[in-house]
Amino acid sequence: MKIAIINGPNLNLLGIREPEVYGKQNFEQFFRELQNKFPGVELSYYQSNVEGELINKLQEYGFSHEGIIMNPGGYTHTSVAIGDAIAAISTAVIEVHISNVHAREDFRKISHVSAKCKGTISGLGLKGYELAIQFFLKG
Repeated sequence: MKIAIINGPNLNLLGIREPEVYGKQNFEQFFRELQNKFPGVELSYYQSNVEGELINKLQEYGFSHEGIIMNPGGYTHTSVAIGDAIAAISTAVIEVHISNVHAREDFRKISHVSAKCKGTISGLGLKGYELAIQFFLKG
């Protein structure tokens, strides 16, 4: 099974960016843990701060993978284009947010992505990525 993880803006700073909100672990280290935990899954990881690059990856993975886990970061609340890209591909997408976006600022309660996704996991820290993988494995 091939599952891609796509992270949006500022998630390259995990481990140093607001550790009280996002934790102290960087994503590359966490990704290696996921690979060890799910050795039968072909996991790939991509992060970009650029909206168009995220859309390109969605289109690239969206017809060749069994699942996509996406944390669009701040683009969740602003990008109609990312939502449109998710709607245009055949691969199911699980939206993941490390923090509970509904317990934060009001603008974070708006998502242009959620309705296009198979489901959303929010507020469970990095564990949300693992739960999304488990969802895809149980099919």
